[in-house]
Amino acid sequence: MTDRSPNFLQMDLSSATWLKRPETQAVFRALRDRGFEGRAVGGAVRNSLIGKAVSDIDIATTALPSEVVEAAQAAGLAAVPTGIEHGTITVVSNHVPHEVTTLREDVSTDGRRATVKFTTDWARDAARRDFTINALYCDETGRIYDPLGGMSDLAAARVRFIGQPVDRIREDYLRILRFFRFSAIYSHGEIDAAGLAACDDERFGLRRLSAERISAEILKLLSAPAVEATVSVMQEHGYWPDLLGLAPSPGRLKRFMEIEEATTIQVNAIDRLVALAVHTDEAARALGARLRLSRAETHRMQTAARGLVAKFELQKSETALRRSLYYRGPESYRVNRIFAWLGSSASTSDVKLRETLTLPERWTPPHMPLTGADVIALGIPPGPRIGQLIAAIERWWIEAGFMPDRVKCIAKLKELSAPL
Repeated sequence: MTDRSPNFLQMDLSSATWLKRPETQAVFRALRDRGFEGRAVGGAVRNSLIGKAVSDIDIATTALPSEVVEAAQAAGLAAVPTGIEHGTITVVSNHVPHEVTTLREDVSTDGRRATVKFTTDWARDAARRDFTINALYCDETGRIYDPLGGMSDLAAARVRFIGQPVDRIREDYLRILRFFRFSAIYSHGEIDAAGLAACDDERFGLRRLSAERISAEILKLLSAPAVEATVSVMQEHGYWPDLLGLAPSPGRLKRFMEIEEATTIQVNAIDRLVALAVHTDEAARALGARLRLSRAETHRMQTAARGLVAKFELQKSETALRRSLYYRGPESYRVNRIFAWLGSSASTSDVKLRETLTLPERWTPPHMPLTGADVIALGIPPGPRIGQLIAAIERWWIEAGFMPDRVKCIAKLKELSAPL
């Protein structure tokens, strides 16, 4: 197939680790051996050009889905029809998945999904994508194909819709949120004016999207390293109340990210969402339901919200902190402490507060030396009395700094269980 791209750049990604590895070359070779062309597209190409990490590898091809399956199987590779209705086959080469998708063009769209037909025209495939920086291709040798000026936009740190922004948005309204997310990652928060204006004009379309799609995109956005500027732009243009049903606090998110940086804690999008918009346990539950978050994600938000109102007990003794870690577990302990810090007026560079977050690395909570079996062994009949005695021993053991061993705990148990 002759490439119709008006802009073939004489540069390559031949040294890219992901492209050179045998697993990826095997997929390209499987297609080529059957007379088909394949090119890596999107994130792998885009990120390689600017030195960012590459995770997933997407390959566009002139082969039809059935032909991709045949080519993969003939080469001894596994082929899984993960999205066959849209032309996508996941080809697994030595345990490494590659999403291989037939070149497509849109027949019709409804703002949520597209009906497509397959093509062998690379230019048509590029034109149906969202942003110019996502319409960059490279072949198996690393040669770059740039049909829509994505290279210059990438060099200028500019996220620009392909063609008319309104047209791209009406094909899938989720592209409004993708526009903000990609701007946060690749434009350092600088927003393309034409794209932003189109998003504002078409924002009503977000109401047509499922909560699951919206929440997934919001969490990806909040995971971006330099998200504050983008969050502020979205606040200025009134997006957050409609998306979250809550009044956001971009300033609090900024403070939270300063604590992240000061403590080198791992970025967690749920925590950033709480910092942005949640103030109470009730709000955490409501937001979890609105965004259809998992039970675990909602629970984490509630833990964080409770931490916000626990600022009055921020400065705890080491003994009290150990007690908290024992009852909560490492992850819940960290969340509670971080948000107690966030809700306080303490400096984001407070050394003592930073040290409290390292307690799970410095101290491992021991196991309580006694169990219900020990109580029964003393002749206490099954019933509520067993639980009461174990709870009393545990409180005594914790107050004693977790120090009493099994012998001392049994002695205490005998003391407490002795008849009056």
